[in-house]
Amino acid sequence: MGQVPAHALTAQLTEILTSVDTPTICNALEVVTGSRSAEGFTRGTFVSAHPRMRPVLGFARTATLRTAVPYTDPAAVLKERRLRWYEHICGAGIPTLSVVQDIDDEPGLGAFWGEVHSNVLKGLGVRGVLTNGAMRDFGMLAEDFQILAGSVSPSHGFAQIVDIAVPVKIHGLVIHDGDLLHADAHGAVVIEHEMLEALPRAIEVITARERPLIEASKRPGFSVDHLRAAMREAEDIH
Repeated sequence: MGQVPAHALTAQLTEILTSVDTPTICNALEVVTGSRSAEGFTRGTFVSAHPRMRPVLGFARTATLRTAVPYTDPAAVLKERRLRWYEHICGAGIPTLSVVQDIDDEPGLGAFWGEVHSNVLKGLGVRGVLTNGAMRDFGMLAEDFQILAGSVSPSHGFAQIVDIAVPVKIHGLVIHDGDLLHADAHGAVVIEHEMLEALPRAIEVITARERPLIEASKRPGFSVDHLRAAMREAEDIH
């Protein structure tokens, strides 16, 4: 399996993939591979900045973070590292997601994500954030900028970027810099290059298979016999 090259993610594909939620993408990936999987997606619950927001799709720009450890580097070094991180996540026309692992023993002591960073990153063209760290400033966060965080904290603690463009692990999912991610309030899933072109058709199949069950369940007098017939109809859809 390989990473999706930026040129392969067309505007048409982006529209199709973000028109459905992340669980549908997970189901569609099973159609593409022909089997279920226990890998490739996050586990557990995130705090979502905008729970009803349309899914986001973008290439991971990874980093690690600390908020619980007092600063040891000079202020100039911390500032320069922060600026290098801003340069890295700025996609220059490529849709990016900031993926940051809080590597403290107790992730989320301080919130790196709030009113300021949500607006700064949105201004840089970043589509959203995925982190096991904390967020804050509800009601003041940038609109249409998704943040999926592991927790909430009122303070930023000793927030500092540590490493940039390194593999990270967010809620059980190992993410490499450059991975293509689909994410919404449910969590995130990695889309491999070999799966990308087949996903639109797989989404159609998943939607078509679910329709008979949902429609049957809403009819008056719905019974197990009706359900059995709907299941047969769904199974015939490929």
